[in-house]
Amino acid sequence: MEINPAILLQQIEQAKAGHQAAFKYLLDTFWSDVYAFQLKRTRNEYDAEEITIQTFSKAFDKLSSFDENYNFKTWLITISRNIHIDLIRKKKASIRGNTADESSEKVYKIADETPTIEDILINEQHLAQLLSDIKQLKPHYQKVINLRYFQERSYKEIATELEEPMNNIKVKLLRAKKLLAQIIESRKS
Repeated sequence: MEINPAILLQQIEQAKAGHQAAFKYLLDTFWSDVYAFQLKRTRNEYDAEEITIQTFSKAFDKLSSFDENYNFKTWLITISRNIHIDLIRKKKASIRGNTADESSEKVYKIADETPTIEDILINEQHLAQLLSDIKQLKPHYQKVINLRYFQERSYKEIATELEEPMNNIKVKLLRAKKLLAQIIESRKS
């Protein structure tokens, strides 16, 4: 898919200003590229997905430092590669391999004011069918959907319970809603 550079720069600027739709656009546009890069490196779907989530989390947190003179996809891949290298180093240095990420203290505030198409679709579904659709998601996506929409937990509460940085939770929730919307749409077709 060819990306219009002018539209991309506009979306980056809107994301820097905190617009939720712009974050979603960047996530949707570049998710496959970052995920494929990590899948090739890790040869493990779960690890590739987790690193991809961390990549977008860190990128959104550091978006103000992105220089428009460079390629956004290359910037994301570089962040992703560095996260993977850091994780390998941490695993070698730690028996558990589960050290805390210092960036979890600094949370980029992503405004979630207007309902997205995914939110509207979720709200329009019958509960039984919705639960059936949710069960088609991977377990970690099921968990964030359950905590956010059925238990009505805040991002901070979810991050504390899952012992993950809040940005990771926000990206996971965006991704889970997108996948759920795709499941719902495919069932309607």
